[in-house]
Amino acid sequence: MTDQTPAPPPPPPPEISEYQLGESVGYLISRVKSTMSNMVTQRTMAELGITSTQASILFMVASGKCLLAAELAREYGIDASAVTRLIDRLEKRGLLTRVRSSEDRRVVRLALTPEGQALAARMPAIFNGVLDKLLAGFTAEETGFLKSMLRRILLTPGDQASPIRDTATSPDSKS
Repeated sequence: MTDQTPAPPPPPPPEISEYQLGESVGYLISRVKSTMSNMVTQRTMAELGITSTQASILFMVASGKCLLAAELAREYGIDASAVTRLIDRLEKRGLLTRVRSSEDRRVVRLALTPEGQALAARMPAIFNGVLDKLLAGFTAEETGFLKSMLRRILLTPGDQASPIRDTATSPDSKS
């Protein structure tokens, strides 16, 4: 056998090599989302023993924004089977239950147990703590402008998500 060094890979085509990933708004938004999710997960795992997605689901149910599995699937942009698995895990941990509607037996609503409610109540402090770290170098005006721009993206025609309404009463709110 001869000791051969593998040939170097061919250079990428210009469509790839000339694309400036660091200038891509989509890439930057994705990286921020990933960073924020990882920071929330570190806190929720350490403080609550659940992932950021599980904690967020508890919060969405507690807030009344998502009371059906289908609503969670739309909100998070994930398929129904993935939502079912997440709900199964939370139900197994005793954090939420499925409640069949008395008006329409096909409808199954999600309800938090007292323990699930207690964990959901701790989420705003975790969300705000993470955002405080991420936005530490931003002025109140910059944070407001960032939120305004993100809302505009979410309201772009063709978006399947529902419009986001800011219920914060303070202009310097980072959440």
